[in-house]
Parts: sequence; structure tokens; C-alpha cells
Amino acid sequence: MRILHTSDWHIGRSFHGHSTLDALRGVLERLADQVRENDVDVVIVAGDVFDSAAPAAACYSLLTDTLAALSASGAQIIVTSGNHDSAARLGFQAALLRDGIHVVTDPLTVGIPITIADAHGPVHFYGIPFLEPALVRHLWPDAGLRSQHATIAHAMGLVRADLEARGGRSVAIAHCFAAGVEATAGVEREIRQGSLDVVALSAFDGPDYVALGHIHGRQQLSDRVRYAGAPLHYSFGEGDKPRGSWLVDLDADGLSSVTWLDLPVPRSLKTLRGTLDELLTDERFTDSEQAWVCAQYTDATPQLDPMRRLQARYPFCATVMHTPEGRRADDGLTYSRRVRAARSDAELVDAFLIHVREGEGASEHEARIVRDVIDERSLAEARA
Repeated sequence: MRILHTSDWHIGRSFHGHSTLDALRGVLERLADQVRENDVDVVIVAGDVFDSAAPAAACYSLLTDTLAALSASGAQIIVTSGNHDSAARLGFQAALLRDGIHVVTDPLTVGIPITIADAHGPVHFYGIPFLEPALVRHLWPDAGLRSQHATIAHAMGLVRADLEARGGRSVAIAHCFAAGVEATAGVEREIRQGSLDVVALSAFDGPDYVALGHIHGRQQLSDRVRYAGAPLHYSFGEGDKPRGSWLVDLDADGLSSVTWLDLPVPRSLKTLRGTLDELLTDERFTDSEQAWVCAQYTDATPQLDPMRRLQARYPFCATVMHTPEGRRADDGLTYSRRVRAARSDAELVDAFLIHVREGEGASEHEARIVRDVIDERSLAEARA
């Protein structure tokens, strides 16, 4: 049996205020082509189909079109809900879907497989929707579910118990943060914000393959436990990570091989660093002019209207950051001491600029403007 493992489509997510629907549509169309070209039997979508619990109408249209294209290729499809999905909205018409499309959102179905046969016999697919411990512990009151690890471990215990009774080959599908993930793998927003709840790798013992979602970068935790990551780049931190899916082959004895299928990147992501003048003129940045750009300008002081100026060269500049290189040496003087030491209005202005610009006083051009303004004021006072 040939399986394609994908996840974290996040239909409806924006990228720094820009819609990603058209780009994602093109990528998912290519994924459907790959399913057909590689004679895939089963497509797994391991959670976070949508980016929010209440997606816009256009998001449902994209999901419908993609599922139809995948189904038309002859593959069966198994979709589980992630933490971004509303299980109710994603699964409300699961019973009405065409044959071969399975949507798993009900925690009470954990341990009940979707069984699909090939020439070697049945393969049992155990879908585990995202299980928030606080929301599901009442379903298993004796299990003491206080963490994601405890919850997934309990769910996998149900899977193993059913599998022991049935026998045969099996695949588990879950949406969680598993131990061993690299810190730079494209970590979900909630994890980066501190809600880290790690599931030990041993929790996934048993099945021939474990298809995980939740991490946006490709990860191989073992030969049989993997993340496919998201099909699009959703942050600049993911910019150097490949996009794609895992092509998993099962033979009569279980896992046979796993290979990576690349997906196209509609627009590359580049993080550029230099002074604002360098970013606007330097030829070494020419190949980034049509990329999504995160511009980090290193001038000592904030510059005027940097986004507008940068977008003249980089029309897809999405974010601008002021990241000055180093800090000027502290001379130990407080602002009040500088003010008291000023012997003229020009020195008083310079003391203020040093205070608010991290040690940088007036430039030669600025000092000339200050002198002109002071001279004009003195002349006006003399005439009065």
C-alpha cells in the first residue's frame, strides 16, 4: 500500500496581512497531481486543515476542491482535526461525504480504525483528533489526563489494545508536539508562546507508521515516526525549510520505505540584513527583489518611512525590523548630567539626541540645521 502523509494546510492563514489562498490552491493542486502520478492509495491529512475555528467561505471551497481532486485520483483520504480546527465544523458532514473520504474529529472514535485492504490484507488507520486534556478528560475519568503526553499515551493505549485483537498492519495519525523535534523545525505559534506540552516518543510504539502533524517543518523522529510539515511557508523562520510530503510504502510485513516528495514554493522567503541604503541599492540583494522579504536594517537610528522605500525595490517586502548592530559605549553620563554640562543651545539639542538615539548625537548635516535654526531664532529675538 502506498500512502501520502501531509498535514497543517492551515487554509485561511494570512502571511503578514497577505492572503495565502491562491498560493495554497496552486500547491495543493500539485499535491493532487503527485497523488495521481505516484499511484497513491491513501492520503493522510494529519490535522490543522483550517487555520481557524470559523473559516471564511472561500476556505471551505478550497478544501472541497482539493478533496474532490484527491478522490478523483483514486485515493482514499483520511483527515483528522488539529488544534486550529473546529472539530464540529470540520466533521459536521463527515457522514455525508462520498465513499473514500474519512474525517475523524470525534474523540470517542479513538481506537476504532478505518480499515483499507490491499493485496496483502487489511491496513488499520487509527485517527486521533487533537485532544485537549481539559476538554476530553471527562470522557475517560479514570485515566487522569492532565497533560498532552498522558492524553496521547492513553489514546495510543486504546489503539494498541484494538490492534492486538485485530492483528495486521497499522498506521496511527496524531496532532501534537513530540519529543525530539528540532527547535528550528517551524514550531507552531502556541508552542513558541510558551504552551509546550511534549509527548514522549515511546507513546507511539506499536503501529508500522505514525503520521504526525503540528510542526511546520519536515521532521524524522524515527524511521516510523515523522512530521510532514506545512505545504506553505507561514513564517520567515521557516524560509529555508523544504515543503512537501512523505510517500510511505507498506509491504506484507509492514513499513517498507519512506521517501520525500517536494512541493513547489510559490514565492521564496528572504531575510535581508544591512543598512537601509545598502538594502535599497546593493546589487547583492538583486535576486531577492521578487521574494517575500523580511528587511532588517542596521542603521544606528530609525529611518524615515522604511517600508514604503523598501517596497519600491521589493514589492513583496512583508516586514521591516530595525536591528542596529551593537551599541555605542556607555560614557557613564546620565541625561541630566549632559544637560547641565551643555554650554549652548546646540549642545543641549545634541545631549537630547544622544539620550534618545542610544548614544548617537547630531550628524554634521543635522548639526548645521540646528545651528541655522538657533541663529534664525537669535536674529528674530534681536530684531524684537
